[in-house]
Amino acid sequence: MFEARHSMDAPTTTSAGSDPGDGGGWFTTRTTAGPDPTPPGSEPEGRIPQPRPAREPRPAEPARTAPVAPAGPVAEPRPQRPARQSASPDALLVRRTMEEVGPVADQVTSYFYALLFVRHPELRQLFPVAMDTQRDRLLKALLTAAEHIDNQDVLVAYLKNLGRGHRKYGTHAGHYPAVGECLIAALTRYATTTWDAPTEAAWVRTYTAISQIMIDAAAEDELKAPPWWLAEVVSHDLRTSDIAVVTVRPNQPYPFLAGQYTTLETPWWPRIWRHYSFAAAPRSDGLLSFHVKAVPAGWVSNALVHRARPGDVLRLGPPAGSMTVDHSTDAGLLCLGGGTGIAPIKALVEDVAEHGERRPVEVFYGARTDHDLYDIDTMLRLQRTHPWLAVRPIVDHGLQLPDAVRDYGPWDEYDGYLSGPPGMIRSGVDALRDVGIPVDRIRHDSVEDLVAAAN
Repeated sequence: MFEARHSMDAPTTTSAGSDPGDGGGWFTTRTTAGPDPTPPGSEPEGRIPQPRPAREPRPAEPARTAPVAPAGPVAEPRPQRPARQSASPDALLVRRTMEEVGPVADQVTSYFYALLFVRHPELRQLFPVAMDTQRDRLLKALLTAAEHIDNQDVLVAYLKNLGRGHRKYGTHAGHYPAVGECLIAALTRYATTTWDAPTEAAWVRTYTAISQIMIDAAAEDELKAPPWWLAEVVSHDLRTSDIAVVTVRPNQPYPFLAGQYTTLETPWWPRIWRHYSFAAAPRSDGLLSFHVKAVPAGWVSNALVHRARPGDVLRLGPPAGSMTVDHSTDAGLLCLGGGTGIAPIKALVEDVAEHGERRPVEVFYGARTDHDLYDIDTMLRLQRTHPWLAVRPIVDHGLQLPDAVRDYGPWDEYDGYLSGPPGMIRSGVDALRDVGIPVDRIRHDSVEDLVAAAN
């Protein structure tokens, strides 16, 4: 859908769950506090116990023969708005550290990676050759998850997702202690005024809790799914000079739900994965389609739009995402799709149609220019076929997509769906809350914005 949908999906190895009162876990805290002035690789290391085995996973599900709804996977639990409560002592210490290192985030990131690759050179192969697009992702993932460790409803499903998804990188349980060790060392060096023994212990507990969730999810997933799928390009439809609809055939059944997304790797840029939403509901022929917009400096998107041809073979990660239709209710769907964000919205419309429902579906299709409404004919054709569907193209001539939504309604009996650039999702969430849709009925897949909304 768009080039970098989730900053937390990289060869990230985030945190793990020991007893919250235990300061140990996979690595023990050092007795020294304060900044560490020594160069990368020369800091004294504490004892690093191996991670405990993954918790006993559930038995594997029977293999499915075709990726046809409703036989696909169950959507991840949607986060519910938690009751407002005081932050835990660990969360307060973690946030205090983050406030201090925020202004020097670039230095923290550089030091973290230098330390990781010097101490653990075997991990370098998990990352792309060129680190400029990857560089901030791993550390940002760790810090974002740590900062919101109290927000279990938001983070647990997302961390499970990451644990499953990171199998495709070759990440295994033994890698997590190395990343945690280097994270602690980087924070020790740069949190010069707030770092002390209790703070270090809080970070150890936090990292351990996050990582174990990911390890357990990966172990469970290993029983029933491959780490990746091979998929052959069968058609390449260039809709505009920079937008293509790419259709692929997986080498084995690929179960997913309408509204979900996957990660995709091209043969031209090994180990660089990007997120793209499925542009159609599951089909009987097993084909998958994606809408791809080439963006400046977007290696994967430009390769898919300008280089990919039928016969090329891509790799797909597992399906993910909770922006799916709840078929247990007859509430209407209010869908906001910006640019290529219309792709999963179209899939949701097809899903409602395939279930034979006549619940109202309102689609606001936003674009910067008329030219960018590249899929409007498809959406209008669906509108002619289904009387319960209304499609409203919104071209930004001074009227933003969220503003347009406020002019219609009422929407208090609808579930909200948002797909598009991060800025549109943030303003869209505000708009939908303003028109009376509770936050627990607003669905999208940007973890940072989910956290912000829940708080």
